[in-house]
Amino acid sequence: MAQDEHEMLELLRFELKFVEDGGYGRSPRTPWRPPVIFEDSPSCLNLGDPARTHPCSECLLMKFVPDELQKENSPCRFIPLNENGQTIDYFYRRGTQLETEEALAGWLRSQVTRIEQQPATSTEPLLEERDEFSRLAET
Repeated sequence: MAQDEHEMLELLRFELKFVEDGGYGRSPRTPWRPPVIFEDSPSCLNLGDPARTHPCSECLLMKFVPDELQKENSPCRFIPLNENGQTIDYFYRRGTQLETEEALAGWLRSQVTRIEQQPATSTEPLLEERDEFSRLAET
């Protein structure tokens, strides 16, 4: 497994454990607002940094963000989580916290499985799925 794939796998596993352990529950630091998926995770490059000094382009999750949405303010909100192209942003607008976390956990599990099962030299399935979800979201 290439270094990038290994780093991605570790990030996805961490995020899955974070979700499963209730990491996106109400924060004692900010109980007045609901948590923000990915951005309130310890894996976020800008966690606790209101100035957001690290560009999102440095985040490994950018591989899952459709190209046309990578310039958004919080591009991780636009990762397609399912075959319907529903994103975290979609769930913020139309779903509940539980629905959001369930969709996120399902997506994380599928990505972990996909990486674990792909040949050691291939990164194409990650990009192909992202592109397929993007096409489905457009229809």
